[in-house]
Amino acid sequence: MTVYNFNLGIGWASSGVEYAQVYRAAILRMIKQPAKFIFTDFISYENIAYLTENIGFLDQEVIWLYLSFTDFPVGPTTVTLKQLQMTFSRTGKLIQDNEKKVRFEFAPGDWAAAYLKASGSDLVERVEYVHQNILYRKDYFTTGRFLSEYYAPVENSAHLYLRRFFNQDGTIAYEEILDGNSTPCFKFPDGLILSKEAVIARFIDQLHLTANDVLIMDRDEGMEQAVLEHRGEAKIGVIVHADHYSINETNDDHILWNNYYEYAFDHAKAIDFFVTATPAQHNLLAKQFAKYTGNTPKIVTIPVGNLAGLKRPQTSRRPLGLVTASRLASEKHVDWLIAAVAQVHETYPEVTLDIYGQGGEEKRLEQAIKEYQATTYIHLMGHQDLTDVYQKYEVYVAASTSEGFGLSLMEAVGSGLAMVGLDVPYGNPTFIQDGKNGALLPYQTGEDQKVTIAHLAEGIERVLAGDRAAQEATSYEIAKAYLKPAVAKRWQALLKAEVDHD
Repeated sequence: MTVYNFNLGIGWASSGVEYAQVYRAAILRMIKQPAKFIFTDFISYENIAYLTENIGFLDQEVIWLYLSFTDFPVGPTTVTLKQLQMTFSRTGKLIQDNEKKVRFEFAPGDWAAAYLKASGSDLVERVEYVHQNILYRKDYFTTGRFLSEYYAPVENSAHLYLRRFFNQDGTIAYEEILDGNSTPCFKFPDGLILSKEAVIARFIDQLHLTANDVLIMDRDEGMEQAVLEHRGEAKIGVIVHADHYSINETNDDHILWNNYYEYAFDHAKAIDFFVTATPAQHNLLAKQFAKYTGNTPKIVTIPVGNLAGLKRPQTSRRPLGLVTASRLASEKHVDWLIAAVAQVHETYPEVTLDIYGQGGEEKRLEQAIKEYQATTYIHLMGHQDLTDVYQKYEVYVAASTSEGFGLSLMEAVGSGLAMVGLDVPYGNPTFIQDGKNGALLPYQTGEDQKVTIAHLAEGIERVLAGDRAAQEATSYEIAKAYLKPAVAKRWQALLKAEVDHD
């Protein structure tokens, strides 16, 4: 039995979906359940092995669709500059452009630019070849060249028209033929495949699935039909990571599903199970299926995260220290937290807020901190490993208006923090017990943000004035349900039920 987990892409700043997969990977390792995590997006800017390793996957757990049709394994880059130079047909003058880029100039307008794994490294991740100042090829490396991209000049710029994937012995494994905005086609030794979805179908076929295998869909855009048609006797489960419907477009007669789950929900009879992260979403989804579709699919509740243990502070927590952690994206409304803490500062001048995470809103948030003249007590901390960070603070604050689960909320209660957040689906009500371990604050969709900010400020002040020891004890008690052994039992029970089911 193998559990295959399907996703699209991965980057340095991953989303909650990828972190949920990493938590699941740890659980599956713990129960000794073989598993693979499959990524289907094309990724060229980085060796995927470094992206997956960075978040916590093991190389042997990862399958990249584009590499799966070659005999190259997912793994670190080992090709050196010296090995690269041995492939050149002529000698080039070496020029160090910067610590991560080296150029070999062969003639005026002709050069090869090698991009290195890291500053000061001699490991080559890709090489760009230029003739008469026009890019014509890029080569990509891990333990050897696994991919070349070919370009043609179109209106004095490079136009990508072909990707050629290689085996370790240098033979061609397959090709991707591109033509502007047209759908690419793929040339395999046994013929042409005219769409990426058909390539995914080919990939699924080569897994040789059996009734003992389970396919888990974390993201399935562009592959839904291929998975359903080529699953064979394997079981299929869909993880519901976010709010699954639009409340504003739903009435007594019609529901508008979240487009990420619409295909799976419309084909619920072909899905063996759905997984929600909280009981609240489980109950709502079951009622909506019954009301709007007449179906009663199997739905189970399993947290998307887990805790290795309860984290207790080794030193005193920072007095009046607030913390939040998330992608710095507009839907997280970190700007509301900045405004709320600026209000709280007037009553509690010793209050501080540290904001962990990266994202597109970083510059705007930095400007907001300056505008509130809060640079001495509100800080952007960037992306960090928070394993031993939460327990240094007293209170976790969140302003997101929707969390399917909230991994940072789970980690915060696991570190005994008091909690402040809005009463919105589904994570906050799961981890915040108003008046016990924090403040769960009223929120109406579309309300004036000044009202929301005032509620956040009031909630923070109420928590700061509360019994910190009692808040801490309640958070630790809530966290016990998310300890790794407890979550592992749920996964074991689900997988056993699926493969034992006739």
